[in-house]
Amino acid sequence: MHRRASLVLGVAFMVVSGAAAYLALDWPWKAKLFPLVIAVPVFCMALAEVVWTVLDPAARGEEREFKLSGQGTDRGMLRRTLLAVAWMIGFFAAIVLVGFQAAIPLLTLCYLKLQGRESWGLSIVFAIAISAAVYLVFDWLLHLPFPPGLLLGWLGLA
Repeated sequence: MHRRASLVLGVAFMVVSGAAAYLALDWPWKAKLFPLVIAVPVFCMALAEVVWTVLDPAARGEEREFKLSGQGTDRGMLRRTLLAVAWMIGFFAAIVLVGFQAAIPLLTLCYLKLQGRESWGLSIVFAIAISAAVYLVFDWLLHLPFPPGLLLGWLGLA
């Protein structure tokens, strides 16, 4: 079951990312850069997954049972899933409220400190590094302005 699901998902990602890259080829340079930067690596990773799934000698034999976690109960897995969904919802809410540029360091810092239980130093360094990378790629290189968040707009800080 795992092998078939992995193969179907890999092919689906190849089709979607390949179509996105193909459709973007006729666009102006600045417009096509963003979808190509995303679609080409996704296509390559999906291709690698498909090839690995097809050529994996261990997967050719008897189907193995697939488990997301080797330990824990159904209740524990549900708790971890709901926690991950809550972090994603929090990230989207932060983007809407304070904007993408402020949400990235805020959520990186909070996630590393609260969920990952990392030190303050490591959490701050990663938050700054990720914010700098996003700024360099999207603002400085691609000149893609992100709209300010609703909260910052309402307060007149944007």
